Amino acid sequence: MKVAIFLYEGMTTLDAIGPYEVLAQLPGAEIHFVARRRGPVRVDTGVLELVAAHALEDVTAADVLIVPGGPGDEAVRTDARQLDWIRALHATTTWTTSVCTGSLILGAAGLLRGLPATTYWARLETLREYGAEPTLERVVEAGRIVTAAGVSSGIDMALRLVQRMAGDDVAQAIQLGIEYDPQPPFDAGSPAKAPAHVVAMVRQVIETLGESRRTARRTA
Repeated sequence: MKVAIFLYEGMTTLDAIGPYEVLAQLPGAEIHFVARRRGPVRVDTGVLELVAAHALEDVTAADVLIVPGGPGDEAVRTDARQLDWIRALHATTTWTTSVCTGSLILGAAGLLRGLPATTYWARLETLREYGAEPTLERVVEAGRIVTAAGVSSGIDMALRLVQRMAGDDVAQAIQLGIEYDPQPPFDAGSPAKAPAHVVAMVRQVIETLGESRRTARRTA
């Protein structure tokens, strides 16, 4: 089974590495990190780099495609070459998936029209711009397209894929193998549960970072 994990500048690390950690345990899985060009890809923190062993033209088919999210998604959503590759690969996949704002990239590629989908909670309504129906579910299956909500939900999504492909026992074995047993100190993992002032704080940070990126693009 061939898994293509798409990388791009400004993506969020766990969006890719969470699903990778799960799917790499699946017997027979071949994981391919793919980017616009081969080499290091700097993530959204500006500190860490992931390495793409393959350029887009190297991977023309896959059983599973994973598209992560992150602040860099905006550039990908207007890049014809990368969107064309996603559309072409989708034509070959059994499962086309996204994590966080990776669903906005799938939307920009025209893959979500008329479908329910999810994304990072603060960007949920943006899905409507691509003809999708936003939902707050953590993982949304719409045929062979599976979208996951923010960052950590990519692990849940990948376990769901393993369940579909290899059965409950294998999925549970992988969950146990990586000891995925979340017990956070707070029940604040969604805007519906977090205190209102915390939600406001996060929204302010997101808006500030967004304005900084827009200013940087205007002055570049």
